Amino acid sequence: MLIDLQVKVEDVDESDDEEEKEEDLVPQVEFSCTCKRCEDDINEYYRYYYKCIDDSCDFALHKFCAELPETLNHPSHPHPFTLSKTSYNWTCYSCHRHHKAGALRYVCIDHWYRVFDVNCAAEADKRRIYHPSHPHPLVSLRSKPILCQCNACGKEHKGVFFQCTTCTNFAIHNDCAFLPKRLLIQHATNAVFSHTHPLTLSYSFPREEFRAKHYPRCRVCNEYCYVNGDLWIYKCEKCIYYAHLDCATSRRESFMSILSIGGGPTVKNFKDVDYPNLLRLPFPDETCSIPKHLFSKELGPTDYGNHEVSLRHMNHEHELILVDTAGSTGSTSSKINDMIMCHNPMKKIELLCNGCVRPITEMPFYKCRAKQDESCNFALHEWCTRLPTKVDNHPAHPQHPLLLMTNIPNMFNLFRCDVCWLYCNGYAYGCVECEFYVDVTCGFMPERITHESHPNHLLSITEDLPNGRCLMCHLDVSPYILNFSCSFCDVYIHPWCALLLPKTIRHPYDKHPMHISYLPIENHKSEYFCEICEEELDPHRCFYHCDLCSQSVHSDCAPLILQSEAETHSPYGQESVYLFLNMKFGSIHKKTNGHPHPLTFSQGIESDGGCSVCAGRLRYQMILRCSKCEFAVHHDCLEDLNKS
Repeated sequence: MLIDLQVKVEDVDESDDEEEKEEDLVPQVEFSCTCKRCEDDINEYYRYYYKCIDDSCDFALHKFCAELPETLNHPSHPHPFTLSKTSYNWTCYSCHRHHKAGALRYVCIDHWYRVFDVNCAAEADKRRIYHPSHPHPLVSLRSKPILCQCNACGKEHKGVFFQCTTCTNFAIHNDCAFLPKRLLIQHATNAVFSHTHPLTLSYSFPREEFRAKHYPRCRVCNEYCYVNGDLWIYKCEKCIYYAHLDCATSRRESFMSILSIGGGPTVKNFKDVDYPNLLRLPFPDETCSIPKHLFSKELGPTDYGNHEVSLRHMNHEHELILVDTAGSTGSTSSKINDMIMCHNPMKKIELLCNGCVRPITEMPFYKCRAKQDESCNFALHEWCTRLPTKVDNHPAHPQHPLLLMTNIPNMFNLFRCDVCWLYCNGYAYGCVECEFYVDVTCGFMPERITHESHPNHLLSITEDLPNGRCLMCHLDVSPYILNFSCSFCDVYIHPWCALLLPKTIRHPYDKHPMHISYLPIENHKSEYFCEICEEELDPHRCFYHCDLCSQSVHSDCAPLILQSEAETHSPYGQESVYLFLNMKFGSIHKKTNGHPHPLTFSQGIESDGGCSVCAGRLRYQMILRCSKCEFAVHHDCLEDLNKS
C-alpha cells in the first residue's frame, strides 16, 4: 500500500477556554520506520513509502526502493548493474559504507568488485525530499560538502545541501532540513534553558508577526529574532517564547558564553562574605527604600522624648508631631491617630513623605500639626528625620560634598535629579556652586548591587558606557549618566529601574498583590493590555502582573492609585518609571499673582484643557488648578507670572 506522509489535515479550532491537554506539554513523536531494502530511515520528508497491508506486519519500503529497476546504467561505469542480494557483509565501492549480508546492492557482472548500494546507484531519487517549507521537491545534487548559504538559518557554511531545481536560489542545509518539528528546549540545551511547553518549528517569521509580538528577542542569546522574514525559528506562541535555530538546538559555537536573562542560570561571580552590605534588589514592596534600609531603627521610650532634637534641621514652618500607636511620650492622642491614616493604595489613601517622597505605610511618622484650614499635608518618615546633613564623594559628583537641602530656592521647591532625571519636590542633596541636585534616594546610590533580573552577578555603577539598552525597560542607556552594568555580560540597568521599581505592589484595580515580570508570562492566553491606562503593553519590558487574575499594568502606571486618568502611560516620560514618582502633589498655594483664589498643585489631566496663560496643553504636566473656577495654569507659567 502506497502511503503519503504529508496528507494535509484541517486545523481544529480549539477554544481558548479549553483546558490544556497533557499531550500538548510533550513533543509529538514524528513518524519513522526502517526500509527493509536500504536499511535507512523512512520519514515524512521522503513523503511516500510502501507498507504491508497487514497492520501486524512492519515491512516497509521507500517508494524509490520499492520501484528500483532490476538493471540500471550508472554514469561512473560503462556496463549495466544488476540488483541482487548476498549472503556476506560487503562495502559500497562509491561511498565505502559497510553493509550487512542480505542488503540490496547493484553489482556489475563483468567487474564483481564494482558494488554500489542502492543509495549511490539510484542517487537522484534517493536524494530527493519533499519538505513542508517549500512547494517544490528538493534534491541533494552533490554528496560532497559544498559552501552555500542556508535559507533556513540564514548562515553560510559548508556541508550537504538540498536545493530546489525550480527556484535556483533556494537551498537548505542537511542539518536544518531534518530538524525536529517540536522540541523541549531543556532537552536540547542540557537543561541550561527551560520552558514549560514544546517549541514548534516555524518556517517563516513575517515582519507583521514580529511587530505584533512587540519585537521579541531570542530567549537564549537575547538578540532580536527577526533578521529575514523567511528564516526559520522555534517558538511557543502561548508564551511569546522565541529562539533561533542554532540557539534552541545548541548548535551555536559560543553557546555556553551567551547565558544571560534568556532563561539560563548565571553562575555566581562573587562571594557574599566579600560584600556584607550588598544591596539586593528589587526591594520587596513599596514600603522599602534606600533611606529606610540605611536609617530605620526600632524606637524605644527614650527616643520619643528626644524627637524634637532630630527635627531641628527639617526646617518646616509648623510644629511636627509624632504619630504612633504606642501611647508613649511624644505620641498623639488616639483621636488624632484615628483621623490620620497611612498610605493605602487598596483604599485609595495617599500619604507621601516630604523627604524621600516614598509612601508612608506604617507608624511612627511625623505629621504637621497645622489646623485643617491651613491645608498643610507635610509628613515625614521617622527615619527621614535622621538623614545626614552631608554626603561626601557621591559617585556622580565626587569633587564637592553634597549638603542636605529641605527647600530648593524656587517657588515650588522643584528640581530635576541629576541621577535619575525625575522631577522632585522632596528633600535634596545638592551642591549650590555647581547647581547639582539629587533626590534623597539617589543621594545614597550604592556603588554595587545585585538584581533579580540578572541574578548572581554584581552590577556596578558605570559611566561612559557604549550604546546599549536597559535590561528591564529596553530603553537606551545614556553614556553620559550613571548606570549599573555587569562587567561579565553586556547588561545594563538604569538606576531608576533598579532602585525605584519594587518586586510587589498593591493596586485597587486588583485585589491580589501584583509582581514585577521581566518577560512574557507563561500560559498567558490573551493580549497584553494595561488595566489602568487601557493601552497595549509590551511584555518584554518590565511590568506588573497578577497571576491569579491575569491582569497587567505598566510599571509607570502602577503608582497611580487616586485617579487612573492622571497617568495614561505618558509618551513624554520614561516608560519604566512614573514620570512624577518623586513628586508630591496636593499642596495649596493661597497667595499667587494673577488669580484671586487658592490653587492646588496637581498633575494635569485631559479635562483640564489648555493653560489659562499660554494656552498650551496641560495633560501630563505639573499644573496649578483652581477648585472654584476653571482657571488652570502650568507651574512654570505661574512662576513667571509671579516674577513679573
